[in-house]
Amino acid sequence: MRLVFLGTPHFAVPTLDAVVQAGHEVVAVYTQPDRPKGRGQELAFSPVKEAALRLGLEVRQPERVRRCVEELAALESEAMVVVGYGQIIPQAIIDLPRHGIINVHASLLPKYRGAGPIQWAIANGETVTGVTTMMINAGLDTGDMLLKAETPIGPEETALEVGPRLAALGAELLVRTLDGLLAGAITRVPQNDAESSLAPILKREDGLIDWTQPAAVIHNRARGFLPWPGAWTTFRGVRFNVWRCRVASEPVGHLTPGALYATGKKLFAACGASSALELLEIQVEGRKRVDAAAFLNGQRLSDTDILGESSK
Repeated sequence: MRLVFLGTPHFAVPTLDAVVQAGHEVVAVYTQPDRPKGRGQELAFSPVKEAALRLGLEVRQPERVRRCVEELAALESEAMVVVGYGQIIPQAIIDLPRHGIINVHASLLPKYRGAGPIQWAIANGETVTGVTTMMINAGLDTGDMLLKAETPIGPEETALEVGPRLAALGAELLVRTLDGLLAGAITRVPQNDAESSLAPILKREDGLIDWTQPAAVIHNRARGFLPWPGAWTTFRGVRFNVWRCRVASEPVGHLTPGALYATGKKLFAACGASSALELLEIQVEGRKRVDAAAFLNGQRLSDTDILGESSK
């Protein structure tokens, strides 16, 4: 099939590789413009641009794709593929290709529509997730569903671990979807809006830990929000990042939520519902990321050390 590919992040790269390897003709790759990155603020290519150049494909980087209707029409693609492009596709472009615009979405739609489906699925304690190929329409991830593939979420898995697996799963599913569309073997299934849920773009404040929540809830959010915004609180007035944690096996009793305490070289924080969270890897603002034993070697805890007090 003659395709235009629109994508930007690492998540989209396996799909681009897969459609090329499957023999489809990618006539152009659209991705976000180069952006300043790092301390030096040097312009950096998107992961999809790097992949497209490696594959010898033409790259286009408009600031606003909605201004590219005539340009895209001239490419005469049979279908377009969108994977994390980062811009809204207007109806004038949706109407161009004969087979429509197919999106690879990292959830089992209609659940988790929006920009952060992987993160919110883990944060909400889901044990199964997956990818859905769908037709793009004018709504937010509301188009007809084509194919789905599932994968389990392990109890300790983070977004950093689940994301690459979903990217590979989505690449395979997209190739199957294109084959099915060509063969006329796929039935479009409308989404049930009543079963939908939103996975909005993450904000810094989403990572702020509410210690009155049960430890399991905090643990899931910490897993889901890696690497950004992470799970964070305050300790003695400065930011305190919780990079790795797990739910403690023993109940905590009647300590104030957020109270820090140690048992040997293990570090714990009291949580709601008489539960506790073991803090495995943490980082105090301005210092290195360390394990609990290293943190305890450099700190003498007191009964007044309550995480998050200054952030309330």
